[in-house]
Amino acid sequence: MSHLNKGEKSARLFFWIASGGGVGVAPVAPGTAGSLLGLLVYVLLPEWPPMVWVGITLILFLIGVRAATSAEFLWGHDAGRIVIDEIVGMWVALLFLPRTVRIALLGFFIFRLFDIVKPFPADRSQRLKAGWGVMVDDLIAGIYTNFTLQLLEKFVF
Repeated sequence: MSHLNKGEKSARLFFWIASGGGVGVAPVAPGTAGSLLGLLVYVLLPEWPPMVWVGITLILFLIGVRAATSAEFLWGHDAGRIVIDEIVGMWVALLFLPRTVRIALLGFFIFRLFDIVKPFPADRSQRLKAGWGVMVDDLIAGIYTNFTLQLLEKFVF
């Protein structure tokens, strides 16, 4: 890569981030693959205090906006290869919840449902410019999932 200029190197880095390290090129259901990657990374990383997770998730969200913006120039608007949004969405879905297998699995399936159905205002958020439109709908799906899981945790489990 030494023959690449600084701009080309940063573009490749953003493409790599946007695709979840290449997970986004999965031949079938790249969004689901990205969500699984987000779940796996969340589960494998240490159990930090919730506010640390909030900070890391916020930073990854902002990096995701930049990476998705770059990737859209090459791959098109909200291309299937862009899965950083699913990764961040899964993290938001699991914030402030116990790290149990039940929560992780329910979170994954509920998040996928909200990400596919895109209830208001997630559907409209896709109209936002550049990477914001890519990232915000999954942020909203993650918030809806988290709220649902919080209710289930409080009143059902």
